[in-house]
Parts: sequence; C-alpha cells; structure tokens
Amino acid sequence: MGNPYGWIERSLATIHQANWYRSPQALDGLPGPVMMMDGEAVLNFASNDYLGLAGSRELITMTTAAVEQWGTGSTGSRLITGHRDIHRTLEREIAALKNTEDAVVYSSGYAANIGVLSAIVGPKDLLVGDAYNHSSLMSGCKLSGAGFQQYDHGNMTALRDILMGQRSQFRRCAIVTDSVFSMDGDLCPLKEILAIAEEFEAMVVIDEAHATGVLGSTGAGAVEFLECTGKPLIQVGTLSKALASLGGYVAGSAALVDFLRNRSASWIYSTALSPADTAAALAAIDRVKAEPERRESLLNMSNYLRDGLRRVVAPWGDRGFRLLPSDTPIMCMQVPDTATVLTLGEQLRSGGILAGAIRPPTVPTSRLRFTVRADHSQAHCDAVLEVLEKSLGILN
Repeated sequence: MGNPYGWIERSLATIHQANWYRSPQALDGLPGPVMMMDGEAVLNFASNDYLGLAGSRELITMTTAAVEQWGTGSTGSRLITGHRDIHRTLEREIAALKNTEDAVVYSSGYAANIGVLSAIVGPKDLLVGDAYNHSSLMSGCKLSGAGFQQYDHGNMTALRDILMGQRSQFRRCAIVTDSVFSMDGDLCPLKEILAIAEEFEAMVVIDEAHATGVLGSTGAGAVEFLECTGKPLIQVGTLSKALASLGGYVAGSAALVDFLRNRSASWIYSTALSPADTAAALAAIDRVKAEPERRESLLNMSNYLRDGLRRVVAPWGDRGFRLLPSDTPIMCMQVPDTATVLTLGEQLRSGGILAGAIRPPTVPTSRLRFTVRADHSQAHCDAVLEVLEKSLGILN
C-alpha cells in the first residue's frame, strides 16, 4: 500500500518546481516604516499597518491597561464566560464609525466572513461573487452550502447575466465582493452592484478589510468613499490592518447582528477576542477619528509612489510589465512569470526594500506588491523607485 503520508513530500516538491514555495520571514522591532530583518534595516513596503498605528504609544498603553484589568485571555466564548463590557464598547464604536445600527466582533476577519455567509444563506440559496474576492470570502461561499457562481472581476454585465438566468431558482441571494481588492488595489463598482441587487432582490455583503480606517472622509471605508453610506448592505471587515489589532467584525442592522449572535457558528463557538486586542482596536478607532492627518499623509504618499511607479514601469510595457489600476495604498506591478517576480523580489530585498513577490495560486498572474503607510516619506518612496529601476535594468 505504501506510505499514506508520502504524498505530502511529493506535493511539496511540485510547489518548489513551480516556484510557488513560500516561507515566513521574521521581522524585529516595533512596526514601522523601517524594520530589522536578519540584522539589517529594511524599508517596509509590505505592511497592512496603513495608518502606522501598530507601534504607537497610545495603542500600547491602552493594551497594557486592558491586560492589567482583564487578564491575557477572555477564557471562553461570548455566550459562556468570555463576554466583557469592552467587547460591546468596541462593537458600538464600530457601528458608529460605519454608521450602522450595530456590529458584532469576531476572532478574525476570516472567521467573520465564514460566519456571516454561512449564517445568512444555505442550500436553497445563491451566492454570486467577484472572481478576485479574498480567500475568506471564497471559503465562506463554499462552506455555506449555497449555490455559488463567480463573475469576471468587476464585470457588471456578467453579474447581471448570472442573476438574470439563475436568481428565480433560489430562495435568497447575496452578491459578495471585496471593496478594495487586496492583490490589485482597485475598488469594486459598489453603486452598480447595489443597483443590480435591488433589481434582483439580493443582499450585498462587502468586505472592507483594506478600506476601513483608510478611505472616506471619516475613515469609515469604501462604502463612505463611494457615497453608499446608509444603503442596505452587510459590511464585513478586519481589525488587523489599519486598526492595528486582531479580529473581525460584521456591521449592519440590529436585526442582522442579533441573528448572527444566534446563528453564526464561528462567533458562537469561538473564544472571545482577547482584552488586549479589543482595547487596541478601540484605541485605533479613536485615532482614526482624532487624527485625520494620518489618512491625508497616506493619500499623499500613495499618490507620490504611484506616480513614480508609472514612470519606472512604463519603459517595460512591451516586456509584459505593467502597473495595475489602483486608487488605494496598494500598488501592484504585474510581472511576466514567477521566476522573474522572485528575482525582482530578491533584488529589492538586497537593496533594503521589503515588498511582496506575489505568485499563483494567490493571484492569477505574478506581481510585485507595494503597500504604503502614513509614516512613509518621499525619501522612502524614492529609495523604492531607485532600487526597482536598477533591478529591472539587471533583467536586460
């Protein structure tokens, strides 16, 4: 019969051969624009800490105080022994930021996506999602047991055609989309999605993971930025990116949140968010409201780097390199193949730049991914552009 575990090493060998192998890299020091890796300073353009809050003294102080008051762990699920007043305080603050009736906090953004989708639909229902949605949305769609169809990225004609042909066959329906697509940096066409949802009596679930704290006049996210506040939809997100903590949330109507507390398995059966993480997220929301200059700096640095990347990448268009469209702090340069993106990633690292060399199966095509922070400077961005330009020249 052979070794029943032998397939693991064979699969790993295949991953290596395809240049898909990945392993974690250890960073040292407080989160910031410059960090230590292998004893050397690197410019950090691979972080989701968009507002530069994860190493801030305010969040560290609030987190330490929460541990002193409530301990290191919540000790149980919210419905058993894990609930603390600070959890409800955070949920109310999220709802206020999102301008919704209520919110519920999960142990991660992944758990929130799985939990909400599995709760609101089932085998008699239909989910339709953008082909570039995050893995957590894809997993939630599959685990829900509902019928599941993908539409081509951002293609509203394809979305409408699916609903025209299939909506009548199902009891309930939801359109599922990221607001900011994490491996491209572009925005979903939310107004068009909402119009189609109204036409076909469908719910809309939108993942604001990379938009919360970043976009909108108050930092509420892409829903605010795209002028859709107050529209009927379900907002999901994470506390682990601009809000510099850990956990996820669902924000929407009071009835929805009450329903999820009774029917969402990943909330009911998970240990409550730790006091430290809860306090850090609360402090981050306070900074989002009190320090709009962080978003302004993030926007300015994003525009500066984007303009520079356009200039550097333009001469390489006929070689299969291009800067993908983006209106966010996420900027991706499409690269012809996995070997080339690995080479460029290594060249950037040798030049003191930490950026993502993203490959299939995470994305359909290889790309270098740069993420901007509010505390990046023009000098930091110039360093990226200089090293990238030299690295591309080496490919000749």
